[in-house]
Amino acid sequence: MTEGPHKDGGRAFGGGLPGQIVLVLQGGGALGAYQAGVYQALHDAGLEPDWIIGTSIGAINASLIAGNPRQQRLAHLTEFWKRVERSPGWARHAFPGFDDRLSDWATIAQGITGFFRPNALAHAGDRYPLGAEQAGYYSTAPLQQTLSELVDFDLINRGSPRVTVGAAHVRTSRMHYFDSRAEVLDVRHVMASGALPPAFPAVRIDGELYWDGGILSNTPTEVVFDDNPRKDSLIFTVHLWNPSGAEPTTMAEVLNRQKDVQYSSRITSQIERQQQTHRLRHVINQLAARMPEAERSSPEARELASYGCQTRMHVVQLLAPQLDRESHTKDIDFSPDGIRLRWQAGHAHAQAALQRRPWLGAFDPLAGVILHECEGEMPAAADELRPDEGL
Repeated sequence: MTEGPHKDGGRAFGGGLPGQIVLVLQGGGALGAYQAGVYQALHDAGLEPDWIIGTSIGAINASLIAGNPRQQRLAHLTEFWKRVERSPGWARHAFPGFDDRLSDWATIAQGITGFFRPNALAHAGDRYPLGAEQAGYYSTAPLQQTLSELVDFDLINRGSPRVTVGAAHVRTSRMHYFDSRAEVLDVRHVMASGALPPAFPAVRIDGELYWDGGILSNTPTEVVFDDNPRKDSLIFTVHLWNPSGAEPTTMAEVLNRQKDVQYSSRITSQIERQQQTHRLRHVINQLAARMPEAERSSPEARELASYGCQTRMHVVQLLAPQLDRESHTKDIDFSPDGIRLRWQAGHAHAQAALQRRPWLGAFDPLAGVILHECEGEMPAAADELRPDEGL
């Protein structure tokens, strides 16, 4: 059993876990409440991640988890999601079928307290010189203040759990990962990971500008596969956008499906490619083992054998369900109901996956990456668990 923050929970799982616990959190704005529910289920089971990788809202949730002592993590996650709730200024369900649109318009016009506020100068004309670090329709200064109050970056930089956040390098269009194992992280790195244009302005770090990493890779699982040295891992990848869906027949369905396609980030093909790559690494190991000792110890053979790998990575894929009447504006649905339902769904789905323990059993010895898809519906009794009641 891998020792680490999850070791006590490992005993509860019948003799161990297949490696380090990695939590990969996709970007998706308000949909990120689902990730908080997933973390709550892991926390309740005594499984704390050794490494958290996030993009955009995933980076924010990652910082809230890693930037607090274990006993405060759920409380600060809950506090963040309470702060970004948009309570309607009218009686709930006063306008059947119209509430969601009113809420969306209010968010667009007024922003979200504790997250972002309108930047009036952005409407002075598309050629008005705002400056590189203010060029966005909204200011994210409220988010910076919120994170500064809820996240202890000194704790993050102590390295347990390790934190990696992805951002897009504006000048070169290349993905960049800021990693607490390699550098000191602060609030700018999390802000950069969530700086989605044109809504939010870029963030400057060490003289360079960065945008939301979801532009290039919204599901940064590749970081685990490319890590050096690679380790046996149990990877929980938390998906907010559905890579599969029905053919759209209305413009509303087109807009909704377009966002899912765009931000699901080709995760299916990425996993398939990694499965092929790691299978070849295992094949190299077996071929090297069959070589005569004299040949295997030669410099040339050792160089070729170095491309092999014995690690095994179990990928538990959790997928957020769609709510009733969900539309392409779901990522700005910061309504209390939306946050509550998504949190509950994440908690229920992760609980079900932990009960199944799909990583146990016999597997193909050549399989280096094993995918376990754990989809689920909305919980039947969605009003029984609230984030603040789960603490």
